[in-house]
Amino acid sequence: MEGPEHITTIKVSTNASQYFVDSYYAALNERRNTIASFYMPPAAMPAGTLPSISFNGTQVPTAAAMQTMFEQQMPQPHYEVQCYDCHVVNPNCTLEGTHAWPAKTGKNMTILVAVSGYVKYGKLKEAQPRAFSETFLLVPNPAAAAGKQRMKNVKEWLIQTQTFRIVV
Repeated sequence: MEGPEHITTIKVSTNASQYFVDSYYAALNERRNTIASFYMPPAAMPAGTLPSISFNGTQVPTAAAMQTMFEQQMPQPHYEVQCYDCHVVNPNCTLEGTHAWPAKTGKNMTILVAVSGYVKYGKLKEAQPRAFSETFLLVPNPAAAAGKQRMKNVKEWLIQTQTFRIVV
């Protein structure tokens, strides 16, 4: 099977990362009730495994638990992304038993996204900024590849692995 051209993987990974970073941190800041929709559903994971989520050294068991943590257990966050970078990890990733994009689109890849910036928890004017570092492994969403991306809120890329750390 012929894969995508190198320039295609660069364009797709860059665009996917930019869209992901913009929409994910906007959701954390303003639409915390949508956080779980950014993660790969357990049914689409190999052997029913769950996405791996580590938040400041604590394992979070599910995407729903991550959303609940942000909605009910944490003060309002205010994330400010300073920079991000992306790298293609696997240019030809197709999850067994799921739909895939046509190979030449470049959308069957896994993407490593590294993000850093500042976060404030609580009232914006009173909270102290804290530096953070976060890493994601994004995978193609099988529902989007199956043609459901035209449906509202179906994302092309989902989180399979995430590690968040307060740096300072």
